[in-house]
Amino acid sequence: MLVLVVLIAVFVAWSWLSYPAIGYWLYDLNMAVEAKLYRLHKIVVPITEMTVSTWQGGPYEASSSVLMLHGYSADKNIWLRFARHFVGHYRVIIPDIAGHGETGFKAGGGYDIPLQAKRMIQLLDVCGVEKVHVIGNSMGGYIAAWLAATYPDRIASVALIDPAGVTSPEASDLERHLAKGHNPFLIHSKEEFRRFYAMTMAEPPWVPAVVLDAIAQRYQQQREELEEIFNDFRASPPMEPKLPAITVPALLLWGRKDRLIDVSSVAVWSKGIADLKVEIWDHIGHMPMVEYPSGTARLYREFLASQRSQLPV
Repeated sequence: MLVLVVLIAVFVAWSWLSYPAIGYWLYDLNMAVEAKLYRLHKIVVPITEMTVSTWQGGPYEASSSVLMLHGYSADKNIWLRFARHFVGHYRVIIPDIAGHGETGFKAGGGYDIPLQAKRMIQLLDVCGVEKVHVIGNSMGGYIAAWLAATYPDRIASVALIDPAGVTSPEASDLERHLAKGHNPFLIHSKEEFRRFYAMTMAEPPWVPAVVLDAIAQRYQQQREELEEIFNDFRASPPMEPKLPAITVPALLLWGRKDRLIDVSSVAVWSKGIADLKVEIWDHIGHMPMVEYPSGTARLYREFLASQRSQLPV
């Protein structure tokens, strides 16, 4: 009994002294366990100027592959609960985009959308994937749209979830902050991070406070890196002139409660892309695949299935 009490005391003391480092450990452990459960494996892929950390799963010989692209300041882990619905029938590739997650950051490395899209083509080349269905959220949606418009021979279809890339007719909460000289992504404290986190989703999934504090600390440590990526990303060429070049089947999903990119952007995308299926969900925010992974996956499965049904017999 005394040994048990001592062990508990040591654990409590370690947790207190290492706070919020224990949050990193819990988060990374949880992601690793989920990836294993969903049959996704971590694979590091070398491309021209760097190595890209990815989750990959599904049958290697599958006739169709899906590339999933996360948004600015996020990482490949946000797709795990969504990706589990596709590894049975598709080869799934989920990269940490350059400057994010385990792919890492290099000052002056270039983080504009055309260059990030080019890196994704290099990734597909190394993975031996000739043509891919691409789905992206936020900045990842911007990259996905750029891929569809610029590399049409490599893209089978494109799905955009609350994508960046066009000018919204109505300003979002994020845009109003930026207009006042404040970027909510550039975090200075736990309190700032909690306010920012509340902007990302209407009803975020439960996350332990210690994990949120660990993520907040990472944002603070990477503030200068995130600022450089943000500046490159925001200075990228707009999508509006390139939208008519997107001729592959396209899906657009938006959460009406998105506070980062206003839902009024739907009109711009709809005007520019001829073959576009649009869904707007009333009670969802900026990241439907995190807030409602099963429903978002169901919609995307139906979109992919509709393409198979339209193939000539």
